[in-house]
Amino acid sequence: MNYSDTMIHIDEALDDKARAALEVHLWARDGVVAPRFNPGRPHLLLVAFDPAKTRATELLGLVRACGHTAELVGL
Repeated sequence: MNYSDTMIHIDEALDDKARAALEVHLWARDGVVAPRFNPGRPHLLLVAFDPAKTRATELLGLVRACGHTAELVGL
């Protein structure tokens, strides 16, 4: 199985509770392997995922659907 990862930059400052809730929300998506915020950089969310089941743009859409202003890093 091949995994990919994507980095999502979230514009708003999220507290620990909001970051944890967003990680849980992403975990619920089929194909997400490991969503985690980058230690020391609370605006950066790294998501490992199975590209056969989901895409980076879909993950970005999930973050935005939670009310956050965000963009993919590196695209």
